[in-house]
Amino acid sequence: MQFALALPRFFLSPSSSFFASSASSSISLFRRPFSAKCATSPAAMAYEHELSIATKAVSLACRLCQKVQKGLLAAETQEKSDKSPVTVADYGSQALISWALNEELPQGTFSLVAEEDSEELKQDQGASMLDRITQLVNETLALEKRIDAPFLSKEQVLLAIDRGRSEGGSVGRHWVLDPIDGTRGFVRGDQYAVALGLLDQGEVVVGVLGCPNLPTNLIGPEALVSPTESSIGCLFAARKGAGTTVKSIDGSIQPQKISVRNLEDPSLANFCESYESAHSMQNVTAEIAKILGVVSPPLRIDSQAKYGAMARGDAAIYLRFPHPGYREKIWDHAAGCIIIKEAGGLVLDAAGNPLDFSKGRYLDIASGIISTNPQLMPALLAAVQAALQKEHHHGNYFKTHSLQEFDLDEQRAKKRRRERKSSKNLV
Repeated sequence: MQFALALPRFFLSPSSSFFASSASSSISLFRRPFSAKCATSPAAMAYEHELSIATKAVSLACRLCQKVQKGLLAAETQEKSDKSPVTVADYGSQALISWALNEELPQGTFSLVAEEDSEELKQDQGASMLDRITQLVNETLALEKRIDAPFLSKEQVLLAIDRGRSEGGSVGRHWVLDPIDGTRGFVRGDQYAVALGLLDQGEVVVGVLGCPNLPTNLIGPEALVSPTESSIGCLFAARKGAGTTVKSIDGSIQPQKISVRNLEDPSLANFCESYESAHSMQNVTAEIAKILGVVSPPLRIDSQAKYGAMARGDAAIYLRFPHPGYREKIWDHAAGCIIIKEAGGLVLDAAGNPLDFSKGRYLDIASGIISTNPQLMPALLAAVQAALQKEHHHGNYFKTHSLQEFDLDEQRAKKRRRERKSSKNLV
């Protein structure tokens, strides 16, 4: 199965204050497992404010991203040194979320670990893109129709983007942001996610995934409605101890409590993986599926939208095995990890260890990342180990990189970036 989707129905949400809760009423259209309504527990009040401001910030960024994708201009795409496309929506999303969180948090307490920085925007060839980003940010803020709606200068936009330079770590609180996870999917008009998490002493305690192109109905084997008949746009939210909810981005469907699929027989499971083979070794995932006896075709989706889809039951297993030399970043998994965990699932590396977000900007794991429910995890781990042993035996699987090799890779990438600055053009 190759997951494909027509361009979404883009929305402009009803006017409301960004810093005030909006009220809307509707009948839920979600299919099972969207069966239980969100409940509030006195023991789960921690991080409630943080989740609230994170949800509003991500919603704001999704609005900007939808507008850009709807009228994507050729001049709005340039190329980073690592060959991945980056759009004005990437920068604009980061600027909006950074600005919104900084406005709401006590002065001097905001720390952000994010993917983008403004280095290229400050160059002469980035001037027109910076103008466009600033325009989009201010247009998005203006849609809130607040009496005191701010107007951000180019300098303020650059400052907001560069707040994401924090290194994170195991001490204090750090927000973790991927302003557009799945930029290739974004450019294609397919799946992408705005992914925001909060670390507290190295633990992910809050996560929000905005998935503007994800149908609100199930898209896996349990689907009762085809994606083209479903409304579009999901917002997943989780905080430690409070479970995971999903609602529609446009507010037409209220938050519903969700959970991962409750399966014990691996042959009845299906798995999700990266849309592009360049992002994950699909030969490894195919071998794992074969060992487990899985007969359903894979659900291939760009970005952390996979985590959201799995959390509501679209797939029972998540598999990711990057190619040699790739070093996982924390913003690629922080939000998705807690979305799965609070929905009752497990997220581990291929050796069976929980992901450690306390080491800085990177996840230093030896091989891949897997996720499923607790019942299936023992069988999944056994299949993963068997598949990896087979790949090692045939010499097909990548070698384990040392931290020194990873650091050298980063230094080489920075050198290439500096060398290409003078010749970089908009495409």
